[in-house]
Amino acid sequence: MIIGIGVDVVDVERFARQLQRTPGLVERLFVPSERGLNVRSLAARFAAKEAIAKALGAPVGMNWQHCTIEVDAAGAPCVVVEHTVAAASRARGIESWHLSLSHDGGIATAMVVAEGGMPGCAGL
Repeated sequence: MIIGIGVDVVDVERFARQLQRTPGLVERLFVPSERGLNVRSLAARFAAKEAIAKALGAPVGMNWQHCTIEVDAAGAPCVVVEHTVAAASRARGIESWHLSLSHDGGIATAMVVAEGGMPGCAGL
């Protein structure tokens, strides 16, 4: 059952300028395994993390370091959550994440679907 969905779009050039203006932003938003990626890939991962936050209902106290975007053996993106993000996921009944990333025309886009056994809205 779908518990939450999220989508986010990031302007890659604007994101690159933000990274240049704000020292330490890369370290605050991304785990070490993500930090060496090109700016287009970082923008897509940031969009994914924003989309995940939206699917979770934007919980207070969510730490960006507790959500990693990895790739599986086939090269498909996947969501790995721990600590604050894992706790928020469990509280919502989320058992798995589905993620799609795309880049085109200077835009990075992410779409996530959070799936679990409990309905997203109680009593419906």
